[in-house]
Amino acid sequence: MAFRILDPTTPRHQSRTRLAERRVPLALGSLSESAPFFQPSPELVAAVNVALAVGAPLLLTGEPGTGKTQVAHYLAWYFDLGECFFRLDVRSNTTAHDLLYEFDSVAYFHAAHDPNRKQEAIERGAFVREGPLWQALEAERPSLVLLDEIDKAPRDFPNDLLAVLAESRFYVRERDRWVERRPGAPPPFVVITSNSERRLPEPFLRRCIFHHIAFTEELVRRAVEARRADFEKLDAATVDAAVGRFMDLRARNVRKKPATAELLVWLTVLGAQGDVTAEQLQNCALAELPALSALIKDRDDLAAL
Repeated sequence: MAFRILDPTTPRHQSRTRLAERRVPLALGSLSESAPFFQPSPELVAAVNVALAVGAPLLLTGEPGTGKTQVAHYLAWYFDLGECFFRLDVRSNTTAHDLLYEFDSVAYFHAAHDPNRKQEAIERGAFVREGPLWQALEAERPSLVLLDEIDKAPRDFPNDLLAVLAESRFYVRERDRWVERRPGAPPPFVVITSNSERRLPEPFLRRCIFHHIAFTEELVRRAVEARRADFEKLDAATVDAAVGRFMDLRARNVRKKPATAELLVWLTVLGAQGDVTAEQLQNCALAELPALSALIKDRDDLAAL
């Protein structure tokens, strides 16, 4: 990883070459690329095995940055699911129907009122787009469905999922057919994440296998050790000092606490700089840490430091 790409002290005509030769570590910005480096705890492994054994959804909670979404990508990599990994990013207006399929009513309206259209009837089923669960149910291989940040959805969303997840089948009115898993095939493995911003309904919780990922120093150090090759130029003492200052920063009263992803970016930058020592990190104030912009993302937090 090159670091000093912008350097006003060097001739401008060299700048385009430096920009073109820039190489960004793939694992920093890609959950799929970083999946092989994920280190599940024994407790998480146990929860995954229970959910798989009984065919129940796995509900993962924890503050942002604990690796909840990464768990699904790790499982997709570990079980070699390839294209049979499907995802729904939950938003404030998401409904259970978004998991099943989408009917493009706008395209249907335009087609129905197209003056150049021939007089034959329009098939409503042609305007149906298959959702993540539909694709997972009809996949020819074992599949995984990720429902990311379910606590962002409307209150009724989790309960609306109960029947369709339990039965692994649903009816598509526009095509007048049932979508269901192949006879003898196991149900798709469903992984659900929540930042615990809002308590989920009791009936939904009863049907899930639950695991909470706590943000601990042990979790952080496992992640750092797994990605050690990304900052191999840093010696062990410097890495240890960096993790210590990172935990000091999280202990401060800041609004946006840096998480594991920010720590890995910060360590990668420190390794690319090549001139950072353990003594420098241990002896400077938090506000004077090198490359602090990789850790602090809020102006008020920076002022507080």
